[in-house]
Amino acid sequence: MKNSNRKVSLSALMTGSVTGIVLLAILAALVFFIRLYEKSMEENAVTNSEQSVVQVMNTIESYTDGMKDDMELICRALQSDSEEQEAFISNFVTIRSDVVAVTTYNAEGGMENCWSDGLTMKSGESVNLSQGIIQEDEKIHLSQPHVESLFENYYPWVVTAYRTINGRNGELIQVSMDLRFSGIANYVDDVGIGKHGYCFVMDTEGNLIYHPQQQLIYSGLKSERTGELKGKEDGYYAYSEVIYTVRTLENSSWRVVGVSYVDEMITNRVASMVRVCLVIMIMVLLTAFLMGYLFSRLFGRPAKQLAEAMKEFEHDAEGFHFTPMEGTQEIQALAGSFDHMVIQIQQLMEQVREEEISLRKTELKALQAQINPHFLYNTLDSIAWMCEEERSSEAVEMVNALARLFRISISRGKELIPLEKEVEHAQSYLKIQNYRYRNQFTYDFHIEEDCLKYLCNKITLQPIIENAIYHGLDRMVDEGHIDITIRTESEDTILLVVEDNGVGMTEEQCHEILYRENSDRVGIGIKNVNDRIRIYFGEKYGLKLFSELDEGTRVEIRIPRILESEYEAKD
Repeated sequence: MKNSNRKVSLSALMTGSVTGIVLLAILAALVFFIRLYEKSMEENAVTNSEQSVVQVMNTIESYTDGMKDDMELICRALQSDSEEQEAFISNFVTIRSDVVAVTTYNAEGGMENCWSDGLTMKSGESVNLSQGIIQEDEKIHLSQPHVESLFENYYPWVVTAYRTINGRNGELIQVSMDLRFSGIANYVDDVGIGKHGYCFVMDTEGNLIYHPQQQLIYSGLKSERTGELKGKEDGYYAYSEVIYTVRTLENSSWRVVGVSYVDEMITNRVASMVRVCLVIMIMVLLTAFLMGYLFSRLFGRPAKQLAEAMKEFEHDAEGFHFTPMEGTQEIQALAGSFDHMVIQIQQLMEQVREEEISLRKTELKALQAQINPHFLYNTLDSIAWMCEEERSSEAVEMVNALARLFRISISRGKELIPLEKEVEHAQSYLKIQNYRYRNQFTYDFHIEEDCLKYLCNKITLQPIIENAIYHGLDRMVDEGHIDITIRTESEDTILLVVEDNGVGMTEEQCHEILYRENSDRVGIGIKNVNDRIRIYFGEKYGLKLFSELDEGTRVEIRIPRILESEYEAKD
């Protein structure tokens, strides 16, 4: 008899739990995101509207400021003598294509003068929309846009700037200047907020100055909330269908109003985003269900991590650090074995590296211990010759120099000695060679005393000097010279320079001397010196050769600033 009570498997339980948790999390996140997105869209709509309004406001302010500046020029001209004012204003209206007319009126309102660019005045009386009310405050006032009514067959849309001034004889004069409003109107028409939003201009009393849909406004087919907006401060005001953004011009009583539609800027976008979120939610749920099912079945992640760790170890065994991962018992056993193998391999690598360095040091020390038999034979031969010639004092000096040379070379088995001892070793060597070569060359030491306390590899300068004598000075007809300089190069580096005025070398010869194997011909060799410095101090230190034929050779040696106490503490 089959058991009718089915048990829920762990795999199904894990998959259902993960899917349920993901579903609840997505629904909560979706509600929160939609609210946040709706608020963000509203702020974005207000920002876009405000940017458009500010653009229009700046343009109109620039336009009205220009009008006022032009009015100032005209008023000054009218207060000058009649010939100058006639010439200036006539030229002004001719040059400025946006200026339709400049007119003056007396205190009774009668027109006295009118300047235009070749336009014909209407005959008889007509309604003059460009004449303002006589003001005594001498401020510049702006009219509402209107149709120019002074000229025959010419009716442009203009705005009038007018001001009351004292004439040359003290009488009150009203000066009016009509400018085309088409430029600013076209700019307002071109500014859009979204696909259907727009800007319009009103004054602080709620009167429309300009509206892109002015014909619909005047025909009653469209209306704006100018009555409500006139009493409101600058800012934005949201209604059920539209959002108004209001800004007042600093130089006049005009206000720029931006209109954006809620459906276009917010509602439609939020609805579109909701649809996208629903699609994403379904995809996430399907993915969560599938991944939960697969992972609950396969437990593949730990195995993948172990494989990736093995690949990483294969590419960088020396710097690899393994952290065992959690997983099934089998995975943990594999991870433990791999961890043990990594530690053993790294220990073996370190051991091999240390043995290689130790072997290299031993080889260098063996070479360093070798005394060039030619040098020793020639030195002893020179001493014997001095004794035969009864030059005993010179022979004694040469023997003492040779003794100092050997004593410092031994240096109690130490590889690093103070620079002071190294300089003494080099001086002894140069003294011996100077006797041997019968004063065919001179030499000078230029040493910073503070550098002598720092350590260097022993027998560092002697091979370089030997190379200078053998390759540079030995082939010269004239007297040779060697300069040895020791100075501080930086906070952590000391520079040793050996420079001669010998015959010089080619680039190939420099490379051969620096990298070839050692030979008896050049003692322990320059390559030996370079290798020892790099083994003890690192790749950033060592030798550099610079040479030109018939000019000489310069060898630079860089070593770190290390005191004996620091080196002993490190050991």
